[in-house]
Amino acid sequence: MPEITQTTGPLEITALGAQGDGLGGGLAVPFTLPGDVIENGAITHPSPHRVRPPCPHFGTCGGCALQHASDAFVRDWKRDLVARALAAHGLRDTIDAIHSSTPASRRRAVLSGRRTKKTVQLGYFAKRSETLVPINDCPLLLPQITAALDALRAIVRLAATRTSVVKLTVTQCDAGLDLAVENARTFGIQNTSQLTEITNDFARIAWNGDVILRNRPAAQTFGTAQVEPPPGAFLQATRAGEATLVAAVLKGTHDARRIIDLFAGCGTFSLPLARSAQVLASEYDAAMLKALDTGWRKATGLRDVKTEARDLFRRPYLAAELNKFDAIVLDPPRAGAAAQVAEIAQSTVPRIVYVSCNPVSYARDVKSLVEAGYSQGWTMVVDQFKWSPHTEVVGGLTRA
Repeated sequence: MPEITQTTGPLEITALGAQGDGLGGGLAVPFTLPGDVIENGAITHPSPHRVRPPCPHFGTCGGCALQHASDAFVRDWKRDLVARALAAHGLRDTIDAIHSSTPASRRRAVLSGRRTKKTVQLGYFAKRSETLVPINDCPLLLPQITAALDALRAIVRLAATRTSVVKLTVTQCDAGLDLAVENARTFGIQNTSQLTEITNDFARIAWNGDVILRNRPAAQTFGTAQVEPPPGAFLQATRAGEATLVAAVLKGTHDARRIIDLFAGCGTFSLPLARSAQVLASEYDAAMLKALDTGWRKATGLRDVKTEARDLFRRPYLAAELNKFDAIVLDPPRAGAAAQVAEIAQSTVPRIVYVSCNPVSYARDVKSLVEAGYSQGWTMVVDQFKWSPHTEVVGGLTRA
């Protein structure tokens, strides 16, 4: 059980903050829930929402904040986070559904590793700390990733010095594991045989940005296309979550014939959309767009997909450029897309599907669009980050 903040008298937790900490008496108390009563550093009356955490690392590892809360409580709390973000901007709570991920479904993990005098450590950093917490299992991750933890420790032994911490981004792809190792010491020819012995389950390994091993194509399937993203590239956290988002995007653009996909990445939405529409995919990262384009060219049965590398924060598409499209799909980073949304607001594009990893910036941007004449439609909460306060939302807007 994680340690609870010491208090001088009984303290009742009355709410849960946006970062997953219990709130009460002007304090934010990690690992507590509404209904908990704390005295002398211990919970004397537990919340009815409290459950037994499934992971022995909970409370020390910084990866999860809410394993002690029931699934039903977390689902309602995340829905409420989105509803309150919308209400703060005077917007309607139009939430139709919530999709929640299951344990052992996360297909992408960012782990850290270091060498000590006698051993190798592999795990996650403690919350707001440089203390590395070694793990032997993780109930969040796909079994294919947890089965590779020993191999990853062996790679840390090759990659780390006694003074360095290496970053390992491991992703499940169609043909095995795709690994990007960063902050590693120089890979020498003498390491090749050692690496070959421990990496049969890996489709590809990149070392400080350079691909040093390719057993098989490190492909992901988007729609009917096979795309090999750059090493360490962003992907949706779970396949089920991605499928939910793709279905929502297709629903919101169902009869559009010309679509612009902003912050397109490697084609998560662009390629499924191309089954029935012409798509312009725009993204700042040229390598991701190249992967998208290559996947499109090798696929069959897709309509035209054009790509354009563009910084949408500094050079957003102007309203006049957008007006030739029937629908806009945008999936910006956490900061939202204020500059691009300002141009969309001046456009005549009839439909928008907005995918967001931050309910606060989402609500801010939606308010700008509503003030410009767009109407809120459906909204869905998507929880791909189980036991985390991180919450995603996707919504549709229309202009008459």
